[in-house]
Amino acid sequence: MIKEIHKTDDTIGYASWERGTNENTNRLIRQYFTQNRDFSTITQQEIDTAMKRLNNRPRKRLGFFTPSHVFFKSGVALQI
Repeated sequence: MIKEIHKTDDTIGYASWERGTNENTNRLIRQYFTQNRDFSTITQQEIDTAMKRLNNRPRKRLGFFTPSHVFFKSGVALQI
């Protein structure tokens, strides 16, 4: 008999303590776009600026490397 083991990520909706990295990222995004900001008024330039800053900000979760560094160093990025 073969027994299969599946690891699943069972989180409870609205249980922010179970999704620490996600919640931290949301807080970082809110530094650029506050909660009272209407998202339909955000320009592409504002999004690009925030994205560039967030992707070049060191993260404890990544060993104090930046997401950009980890992404390009891991070989996930397509080479053109």
